[in-house]
Amino acid sequence: MNLHLNLRLAGPKEQPITNEFVVLTELLPFAGAEVLEVGCGAAEKTRQIAERTEVARILATEVDQIQHAKNLLVTDLPKVEFQAFGAEAIVAPDASFDIVLMFKSLHHVPESLMDQSFAEIYRVLKPGGLAYISEPVFEGEFNEVIRLFNDEEVVRKHAFAAIGRAITSGQFALVEERFFRNVVKFKSFAQVENGLINVTHTDRHVTADQLKKIRERFENFKRPEGHVFEVSNRVDLLRKI
Repeated sequence: MNLHLNLRLAGPKEQPITNEFVVLTELLPFAGAEVLEVGCGAAEKTRQIAERTEVARILATEVDQIQHAKNLLVTDLPKVEFQAFGAEAIVAPDASFDIVLMFKSLHHVPESLMDQSFAEIYRVLKPGGLAYISEPVFEGEFNEVIRLFNDEEVVRKHAFAAIGRAITSGQFALVEERFFRNVVKFKSFAQVENGLINVTHTDRHVTADQLKKIRERFENFKRPEGHVFEVSNRVDLLRKI
């Protein structure tokens, strides 16, 4: 166990290309685990974990009320319970989870609430419990498209700093930091517009002129095989001390 701060904001030039579910199952002991997923979105990873591991239970939370209402319509995941709250105010007893998951959601927490969020994660984890914090790295061709309407450079740095403070505070030990790239494919710009711009949790305020520029940049990265991007990710696996 590494008790010392040994974090990198961005990883090496060469990184393995893999699916995050592979990383998850390599790093986390899901069998029989009580799991909290904070910021579950449309619950894609929630479903993967519930259906493909021997997890005991998942409490999946989302602050976007529109998405949460959609999640409540899911009836085929008996191991999953959906609730609406954020990381800064977790509605659960002390020491009630073996694993806490945050998939690309820490940087969406207001900076002023990030330290409180880690305090809450610490509170609800059992002794020795694990916090899996997955964040996108601010680099690459796909990022050059996204930053035109959602420049997250600053908030991602805030999230990275908050992870460091959680470790140096003595709440958590850094077990491992892992970098990997996953492949994202788009058949058309409509997928970007519908899935990333016109989202229910944020009003992007994208003008017609901005939309044209986003489309043009997206098309600049077209390959013979279509619009295929490698997206860099950083996972910090922390253990409650």
